[in-house]
Amino acid sequence: MGTASQAITPRPSFVKPPPGFNDLYTRYSESVYRAALRVTGNTADAEDVLQSVFLRMISNRVALDPTGSPEQYLRRAATNASIDLLRRKGWLAETEIDESRDYGSRENTALLKERLRRAVAKLPAEDAELFVLCYLEGYSYDELAEQFRLERGTVASRLHRIKAVLQKQLSK
Repeated sequence: MGTASQAITPRPSFVKPPPGFNDLYTRYSESVYRAALRVTGNTADAEDVLQSVFLRMISNRVALDPTGSPEQYLRRAATNASIDLLRRKGWLAETEIDESRDYGSRENTALLKERLRRAVAKLPAEDAELFVLCYLEGYSYDELAEQFRLERGTVASRLHRIKAVLQKQLSK
């Protein structure tokens, strides 16, 4: 324990953003938010993911590859952060789905999206990311092959397998 005579050096409560961060945020925050919203389906969660992605950049001093696409990197980061958020929420504790209820078409679509989010959250991390980037973010097989350093055929077969797993979970 310290005594009153010892000086305590306060720690700064924030880290200064790296140069160019504000421009990066201004340019890509909407894209990151939309990616997160497509995965989470919830505006509050998408806002949390947006903050998380950019705060990680500041706190971890992430330097983007100048030859790569910052938007692609940030959308992928948003996808991963969104999947992590879905897993942390423990979907089963959120809202129980009443399978016997007769849902109207709008509610039925919302129910299906909710069930899909739960199923995606149960996938291994790389499979969930691959699925989301392809089917929610619209990346082509060629783009995914490049990002994941896989052959195009491997991407296609993995996505086929992932879809089969999800279909099986959704049909339960």
